[in-house]
Order: sequence, then C-alpha cells, then structure tokens
Amino acid sequence: MPRLSTGFVRANGYANKVRKVLFALTRGKIVPENVVRASAQLNQYLFDKLQELNVKKEDVVRISIGFSIKSGEIEWNYDSLQIEVYKKEEEEKLAEAMEEVEESERALEAIINELSNLSEKLKELSEEVSQIVETLKREHTSLKLEFEK
Repeated sequence: MPRLSTGFVRANGYANKVRKVLFALTRGKIVPENVVRASAQLNQYLFDKLQELNVKKEDVVRISIGFSIKSGEIEWNYDSLQIEVYKKEEEEKLAEAMEEVEESERALEAIINELSNLSEKLKELSEEVSQIVETLKREHTSLKLEFEK
C-alpha cells in the first residue's frame, strides 16, 4: 500500500505539501483532477484533526497516511493516519531547523525549474537535429537518383 508522508512542515503549510507529495506519488497513474479531489478530501479531514489536537499554525507537523488506488481514484486508509505535532514553544530548535528545510526546498525547487527548462531546450535541439538529419537524407537520396541518371 502506498504511503503519503509530508516530512516536517509548518502546520500552516500542510495542505500545500500534501497536494505536492500526492501529485509526485501518483504522477502518470491518476488524472490530475482526481489527485486534486483526493488531496482536498484528505486536507479537510486533516484540518479537523489538527483542530482537535489544538495545533497552531506556527507548530510543526509530520503527517503520514496509507492509501490505495482503485479504478483511478485514491482511497485513504484513515486508520493508518499518523500525525506528529511539535509545538513551537516546546521546540524552538525544530522551528529553526524548519527554516533551513524550507530554504533547502526553495533551492531544490529552483534547481528543478532550471532542469525542466534545460530539458525543454534539449527537446527543441533534438527536434532540430532530427530535421537536419531528414533534410540530409532527402538530399543524399536525390543526389543518388541524379547520379544514376
């Protein structure tokens, strides 16, 4: 059974993290609309749970839950839900570490964007090379035909 795990995240950012992780876990397996729907469903459930636990937005949480994919839909195994809460006032060092994690995530996101742009450029270059090869093939074939005449 696949498992979604957010890693450490500030409570005010858990919903965005759940959506991103779920998209990454299900890429190519489920249509995006169903991923959005499933993440919204889980995020609403988590919102209620976090309120029950008196989690403040500046606290740090780590959430994990199992799920299955059936007929292109995500089904959450709510019995497997685990929520770890680290209160800011109790864990100032963890809050500092979170700042480092968030900075690393921003750097990683920038690298991913750069690699994505490079990938697009390589794709364009590959298409240009293919066109040149095709042109050379046509020219070579026409030269052969003229020589044979």
